[in-house]
Amino acid sequence: MARLFGIVIPDDKKVDYGLTRIYGIGWTRARKIIEDLKIDKNARIKDLTEEQQKNIINVVEKTYKVEGDLREEVNESIKRLREIGSYRGMRHAVGLPARGQRTKSNSRTRKGKKKTVGSLTKEAWAKLETAQNSAKK
Repeated sequence: MARLFGIVIPDDKKVDYGLTRIYGIGWTRARKIIEDLKIDKNARIKDLTEEQQKNIINVVEKTYKVEGDLREEVNESIKRLREIGSYRGMRHAVGLPARGQRTKSNSRTRKGKKKTVGSLTKEAWAKLETAQNSAKK
């Protein structure tokens, strides 16, 4: 098990996939890092030498913001949007999509589990009817 930037990467994974486990590095950046360091694209994490691992760490530290620094920057940006009272900041604060997506039928990821307001769902109607039928008997 290799540790890069505090992330444990399984030995049996390919190097490009292993690099994508680091927050801030996606497929494109991972492949670019591999090309720049001339590492075989089919190599596994267990096949990397100590020197290759150090080279990967050096390149990533010099070129990109990753993990804690990147998370901190993103959180500061969102905090700034909230403080200035922008539309996007308000959407982040309320927990709704901030980039113009529709919310009538979608955005369940942001809004959470559906809560019926005003009228009952089919399941609730069925429970109500069974409770009323058993009360009559």
